[in-house]
Amino acid sequence: MVNLPIREEFQGKSAYGAPQLTVKNQLNTNENPYPPSEAIVEDLVAEVRALGTGLNRYPERDAVELREDLADYITAQTGVAVTKDNLWAANGSNEILQQLLQVFGGPGRSVLGFVPSYSMHPILAAGTQTEFIAIDRDPAQGFAIDVDKAVAAIEQHQPNIVFVTTPNNPTGGITPLADIRRILDAAPGVVIIDEAYAEFSDEPSACTLLADYPAKLVVSRTMSKAFDFAGGRLGYFVADPAFIESVMLVRLPYHLSTLSQAAARVALRHREDTLATVATLSEQRDRVAAELKELGYEVVDSHSNFIFFGGLQDSHRTWEAFLDQDVLIRDVGIPGWLRVTIGLPEENDAFLAAAAAVKGKN
Repeated sequence: MVNLPIREEFQGKSAYGAPQLTVKNQLNTNENPYPPSEAIVEDLVAEVRALGTGLNRYPERDAVELREDLADYITAQTGVAVTKDNLWAANGSNEILQQLLQVFGGPGRSVLGFVPSYSMHPILAAGTQTEFIAIDRDPAQGFAIDVDKAVAAIEQHQPNIVFVTTPNNPTGGITPLADIRRILDAAPGVVIIDEAYAEFSDEPSACTLLADYPAKLVVSRTMSKAFDFAGGRLGYFVADPAFIESVMLVRLPYHLSTLSQAAARVALRHREDTLATVATLSEQRDRVAAELKELGYEVVDSHSNFIFFGGLQDSHRTWEAFLDQDVLIRDVGIPGWLRVTIGLPEENDAFLAAAAAVKGKN
């Protein structure tokens, strides 16, 4: 392969991505397994047909109508009254986080995160030349954040940005609002609360803290999980209007296509259909967790659409043993632990059957 003069921090690194394998039970990427309803598909087809003749023109640059719809959803879902001026949308939550790092991070600046957590956080930090400071979560407490340790680390490092993922990926646990308040009080800069899986949790959203921390708090969310919309690639954040004005300085022109905006608006119009699957998946999650415990696995209490389970002597060999039984789960690189996405009932049954067989061999 040609040797290219890439930046030093990327030399020898591998690109992010879960294995894309064709298996019967694909439970490795935390997608919602339920396809969009027929009503959504019909509405989307009608929207595309209506917009098709205008695709020679650039899309609405600031996605104003989409942001109005998102504001309506957040107001209803969290109980916090917001408007389009509090919302910004982009191509998945990854672009949201990248834009925030471009504005508030960069050379000579740092971001502090609690690991294990979303593996894109340090990758995005590297891409924006922002130093990533990793603070370990406590495995003895279900990989929760030790808030006393967190506050001490913030006071020591004085990061420009702090990441808190709740519910946390890959572990599934939450960070209570009282702990988030302590982190906000200690942080000298911006605190980004990543709520990609918020709809699967009964905990109040960090949006309820926005009025108290207008110059610090950003709440990042996505439509990829609860909305059956991973293929639509739509992420957004909620914050004081000053944050929206700030990311406009770095957003690429026309970063959300006409079709992306239309598809997201259709999904929001039919949110009662899509979000109905959240309760079903939560019930299945609790069933799978209970049966894993009965089989003798360690299980972290999950508030998301996946389960982090452990007590494994060799996590990668265990991952391969599941794959041998046509069940694809996720090896996130944490010794002794694996993550499984909650799928359709029959997929969950296949996973549990594989889990019993694998346990029987160990």
